[in-house]
Amino acid sequence: MEKAVGEWICGLRASANGALRQYEPVILVIFPFVASLLSLVVGRLIHLFLQLAQDNGFKGAFLIILMNNIRLIPGLRGYIEREKGKVVGKLQSSVKSGRENWQTELPRAGLGIGVIERLKFEKSKDVQWQGRCSGTVYIGGSESEGHFSLINEAYSMFAHTNPLHLSIFPSIARFEGEVVAMTASMFGSREKASGGQVCGNMSSGGTESILLAVKSSRDYMKVKKGIMKPEMIIPESAHSAYDKAAQYLKIKLWRVPVNEDFQADVKAIQRYLNKNTVMIVGSAPGFPHGIIDPIEELADLALRWGICFHVDLCLGGFVLPFARKLGYPIPPFDFTVQGVTSISVDIHKYGLGPKGTSVVLYRNHEIRKQQFVAVTEWSGGLYVSPTVAGSRPGGLIAGAWAAMMTVGEEGYLEAVRKVMEVSKTIQQGIKQIPELFIVGRPDMTVIAFGSDKLDIFKVNDVLSTQGWHLNALQRPNSIHICLTLQHTLIAEDFLKDLKKAVTTVQENPSAFEDGMAPIYGAAAKMPDRGMVQDLLIEYMDNTC
Repeated sequence: MEKAVGEWICGLRASANGALRQYEPVILVIFPFVASLLSLVVGRLIHLFLQLAQDNGFKGAFLIILMNNIRLIPGLRGYIEREKGKVVGKLQSSVKSGRENWQTELPRAGLGIGVIERLKFEKSKDVQWQGRCSGTVYIGGSESEGHFSLINEAYSMFAHTNPLHLSIFPSIARFEGEVVAMTASMFGSREKASGGQVCGNMSSGGTESILLAVKSSRDYMKVKKGIMKPEMIIPESAHSAYDKAAQYLKIKLWRVPVNEDFQADVKAIQRYLNKNTVMIVGSAPGFPHGIIDPIEELADLALRWGICFHVDLCLGGFVLPFARKLGYPIPPFDFTVQGVTSISVDIHKYGLGPKGTSVVLYRNHEIRKQQFVAVTEWSGGLYVSPTVAGSRPGGLIAGAWAAMMTVGEEGYLEAVRKVMEVSKTIQQGIKQIPELFIVGRPDMTVIAFGSDKLDIFKVNDVLSTQGWHLNALQRPNSIHICLTLQHTLIAEDFLKDLKKAVTTVQENPSAFEDGMAPIYGAAAKMPDRGMVQDLLIEYMDNTC
């Protein structure tokens, strides 16, 4: 038996040697190493593709790899860069920055009081925004009188202050505490269902409030559940501040398509939940279409999974509580809903405060503690800070306090009554234009509208020539107007100009190729979103 096996092995060796005799010995030595290296490269490519597919889907991953390889071809790379340059130039020309006349060095002799005249001159070149812009300015009336003057005076009184120095400026500490408490009371802090511990801080705006809420949620879930590879899930309509927060804070972001009513799709979000999920997000309302997400359903989902749930009330915070009191059918959205762990709300929008004022609120102190940064080993001493900024402008805090104390509950009720009524008027007017449709069912003061019959971005370009400044949207292609107290007297003017713009585009569908419509149209059709991202970054780099 052993002899037979030995003979078989010898025969096998002879056959192998005979088959390999035609190859150079060096090739036989190198081949295993080459095969191993090739296997390693192929394995690495498959791993990379699967990683891209996990974040972008198989189609998205294929497109990314395809476009990255196309860019390696010298001729095509140059062509792509030239085309990008054209689009960036187009974007820049639309804002007419005029940077060639900017001051680039200190004046040899200071202007002294004469600088006020220079400020007035530069201001005179700004767009005439009164009643013509979507959102932007929420205070009614003229900027030289009334509420404008009041918050300007409040700011100037405290322009030199900084809440970082609490012992020196206790007035600012009090103002911030009272602003937070008054805001919290609007969102159920005094109700038993909230738990009685609602707390928060002021920030520089909605983006910082959202960033702080995301940071706090991430770190709270790390402490509570030991999550080291955090992920968060947001609806497609959620503000881009969450993308910024995800990039800054190294959190994997899942952006989920909305349902047919343009609300967060609870079932779709549920499919993305896993052991690394730290938070989900809902908006009341979402910025694009002014539609409130199903807050109660999302909160219940978060509660069952034991994760954080943030409600973005940056836009609706100073509207929805008062709209409900006025009798509008507003669904629950605040801390009275079990499962809501944090809320962001801007005072500088419908709160009628100075620009750069917002509040982030938490259900309890255990969550808010994760927002703070404490440093113990700095030679400059022991340091602790509540927000992203260290030094903060006390004047803005004083301005926000002055705004809320001046307007009061009755004032906000009256302001909300006005903007809700003008919203109804404009919605009814848009419905009477057969070429247009309203996106979803707006819950508040943001109205998005599109068209199946003409290029809505060209309509927007025509409106721009008439002095209107609206927001362009995508998915679906549409534009929106965010109504403020500046719009309470111009509803009929807007509807008249909108009808005229629709007629103009309908009669000249091939015109208006010099506006923003071609750029938005091309971006909407571009499958490589990385290319669109490159264009935006290139534009920003050349603008600021």
